[in-house]
Amino acid sequence: MLQNGLGEVLKREIIDAARFVDLFTGSASVAGHVAKNFEVPVLASDLQGYSVALANALIVRRKRLSSKRIWGAWIRRAQMRVDCIARVPASTRKLTASVVDRHRRWSAVQAGWPLTNAYGGHYFSARQAVWIDALRATLPRNKTSRQAALAALIDAASFCAASPGHTAQPFQPTRTAKRFLAEAWSRDVVKKTREQLAHLCVTMAKRKGRAVRGDANVVAKDIRKKDLVFIDPPYSGVHYSRFYHVLESITRGSTGEVSGVGRYPAAERRPRSRYSVTSESRDALSNLLETIAKRGAKVILTFPDHKCSNGLSGYCIKKIAKEHFHILHKSVGSRFSSLGGTSDNRGNQAGRDARLDARELVLTLTPKS
Repeated sequence: MLQNGLGEVLKREIIDAARFVDLFTGSASVAGHVAKNFEVPVLASDLQGYSVALANALIVRRKRLSSKRIWGAWIRRAQMRVDCIARVPASTRKLTASVVDRHRRWSAVQAGWPLTNAYGGHYFSARQAVWIDALRATLPRNKTSRQAALAALIDAASFCAASPGHTAQPFQPTRTAKRFLAEAWSRDVVKKTREQLAHLCVTMAKRKGRAVRGDANVVAKDIRKKDLVFIDPPYSGVHYSRFYHVLESITRGSTGEVSGVGRYPAAERRPRSRYSVTSESRDALSNLLETIAKRGAKVILTFPDHKCSNGLSGYCIKKIAKEHFHILHKSVGSRFSSLGGTSDNRGNQAGRDARLDARELVLTLTPKS
């Protein structure tokens, strides 16, 4: 959307802003875009820790880092840790159920390797999981280097995960899905981490910002009149922590007890959002917009222009916003995650498509008073 309408709106509205506030930063794409391109400090927030970690690597630092120096020391520490573990099952391009089971049984008994124990043989091959564990355990100590390294590892793990665009459930070694599992397990998580680190080290903010973990409705209470607030709220009736729990565990460096096909952590370790509860989402958004309007800040709000599974719709959002703001309306074409689709061009065998075409609202909201 940054190349399809949203970028133009941001460029137009950022001129008079003293600060840019991204209340549902997610992958931090929008927060990072603003930080890299405009002389405005960015405040990014989200309920999930992995989102804050990604934002920290994009909006906090104003100088380049040496990825060669960081990577050289980091990979040596990680390699020493990997060398301590023996007989890691090998991955093959042609996976069978018995091969997958061997990866799972081996990973399940690796004490002191929490990510391997939880996800080896599921979202990752045993060797991929071992490397993720080793890299996570040996992150640089320097704060700015550590922020870039952790974000690189999260990005690499997301790219390599054997799952359909998120981590709600891993691919299984079934007749139709095992080739996708094999393809994901063949990805080089170490190489991808190094590539992402190199990219992040040369990414800088024009003005120093900060990222915080918190509820959007709480963070909004500290918004100022000259802020430009970006709101891209959840549209799913299922909590997003179900789809990104693997990335959250990598960010934390631990998993706790996991269960089920999706290898989910206990409920208390997964953030709960009112925006993903059908009976609460409308009130949550109404309260948020009322708070921001009272603070006198302008808002850019994006949302699919149809009814979503959390009960909100484009029509509903415009109706709520109209109570407190003057609305400038824009609609653009977009593709969004179905948060549960597993198609990968496998037709009806895989449910709905992982990504769907849709119209997206881009609303510019100016307080009425």
